[in-house]
Amino acid sequence: MKVIRINSRFDRIEELLALILASFAYMDGRIEPPSSAHALTAETLRRKTEDEIAFVALAERDLVGCVFCKPEADCLYIGKLAVAPSAQRRGAGRLLLAVAEETARELKLPALRLQTRIELSENHATFAAWGFAETGRSAHPGFARPTSIEMRKVL
Repeated sequence: MKVIRINSRFDRIEELLALILASFAYMDGRIEPPSSAHALTAETLRRKTEDEIAFVALAERDLVGCVFCKPEADCLYIGKLAVAPSAQRRGAGRLLLAVAEETARELKLPALRLQTRIELSENHATFAAWGFAETGRSAHPGFARPTSIEMRKVL
């Protein structure tokens, strides 16, 4: 398995969109509000690859995962970390996270930050095992209760 950075010549946006939607599908009916992945289109995903630092994981020629990174003042924000259901538990997530950590270090950022939904306790456990700690909770607009957990990993 290898990881490559997405650049302007990346011609597999439709495949990448399908990967994200498939990997986030298990959340349907579990989280409220629904995942922002549902709002992605090929056009908005293309823009996201131009506005953020994006990587894909490949097994041979198959897209098996992705991660989007956005530099912030004191950390690198990790978003849309996705692994194809058929490739889960094979190290793609850890490999993508390692590339995000390397990117943060290159940018001289001391931490990674991500958000995960309250309902997804298995994600909380995975991120904790990968060195992340909860740093806060927040609510999506229109919700009185927390809907997301923020987690950070100090590098």
